[in-house]
Amino acid sequence: MLNGSIPEAFNDLHGLSIVNISFNQLEGRIPDLKAFHEASFDALRNNKGLCGNATGLWPCILLSQDNHGHGRRTKVILLAMLPLFGGLLLLFILAASFLACCKKTPTRKSEPWEEPLGDIFSMLGFNGRILHDNIIEATEDFSSEYCMGSGGYGTVYKAALPTGQAVAVKKLHQSGDSLLLNNSKAFESEIVALLEIRHRNIVQMYGFCSHPKHSFLVYELVERGSLRMILSNNEEAKELDWTKRLNVVKGLASALSYMHHGHTQPVVHRDISSNNVLLDSDYEARVSNFGTARILKPDSSNWTSLAGTYGYIAPELAYTLRVDEKCDVYSFGVVTIEIFMGKHPRDLLSYLPSSTPDQQILLKDVIDHRLPPPRSRAEKDVVTATKVAFACLNGNLQLRPTMEQVAQALSRQSLVLPSPFSAIKVGELLGHAVCNGQQRCNHGTSCSSS
Repeated sequence: MLNGSIPEAFNDLHGLSIVNISFNQLEGRIPDLKAFHEASFDALRNNKGLCGNATGLWPCILLSQDNHGHGRRTKVILLAMLPLFGGLLLLFILAASFLACCKKTPTRKSEPWEEPLGDIFSMLGFNGRILHDNIIEATEDFSSEYCMGSGGYGTVYKAALPTGQAVAVKKLHQSGDSLLLNNSKAFESEIVALLEIRHRNIVQMYGFCSHPKHSFLVYELVERGSLRMILSNNEEAKELDWTKRLNVVKGLASALSYMHHGHTQPVVHRDISSNNVLLDSDYEARVSNFGTARILKPDSSNWTSLAGTYGYIAPELAYTLRVDEKCDVYSFGVVTIEIFMGKHPRDLLSYLPSSTPDQQILLKDVIDHRLPPPRSRAEKDVVTATKVAFACLNGNLQLRPTMEQVAQALSRQSLVLPSPFSAIKVGELLGHAVCNGQQRCNHGTSCSSS
């Protein structure tokens, strides 16, 4: 909450290499330093009114003239301009009178922005109205040419703002009263959830617009798109090697652990799937699409309608509509196995309940064959992450680990494999609990205090 202008003394800090002054109330010109000029958009955004030569900032208005002789020049200019202004004013009055006499009743009212809208848009510290108009212009009024994909309640467009920043814009579907009501609830849920959370593995919301004509949310643009699209493309899937896939699993676990345990009131996503996990240019995971998210309240029963993507929904939701964190834990397990298999594991999921350690299906035969088998450290990490994922898929939600335990297990050093990777059976990885440092494994299925 720093406010005012940046002190001029900063101009002397020539050794300064990195700055981050985002989310303050600073205004005025940024210092004339390399660190500020080369700062990223995220390092300067969400201030009251900074200006200068840096990504995402408007240029400052430079006064090229000094004040010497200002009074004398002003008088001369006024004397020269008064007759001109007088003539223009007379011409304007005559033209207005003529139009008033000749004006006909309009066939239709001017539609956009005649009604009082209030502050419809709050984003990036700039004027909301201007930014709204910039998005409409950048997408050519949401032309299909800029469409990046469509989901249950909105269509996503790419918009390049005049500042040079590219953003993703999710426009709400608006057709039919019942559909509009459901979409509006999802729209509000996404705003509320994303205002509560901020994490490097969760897509960042920059702002939103709520308007009778069109409502939309504005996010950071995540370059590579959804995990599902990447896994379904052979060339892109080959680029997503074992190290990158393991990093995606860890990033997703970190985001969910933060959502479930980083607040006094846990946030449950309810629709974790490969379609709602985005990858940036460095293959870092971003959880997206919070339209079904719920904030769990301790004084509420947290009963809800069924939500989620078929194939990722926890089995207990088929007979109970009580939502809690363990729903996300199950979905995380499905996505993790999907990452390693390169496709949705529906056949493997039907096989798991009856699987025993002596069955012959090998892990190497299950994982994605578009990649060479994992080697060295990656072998151990894939086995560890698969064990954790199978624990998350336990049909008994009480025996599933928490996402905090999952994130801790994935961050620990992997143990030595009991046998060569090529000989490890899927059945050997079932029934393992995920415990933290203060707990011991009890009968291989649950955790208890030591």
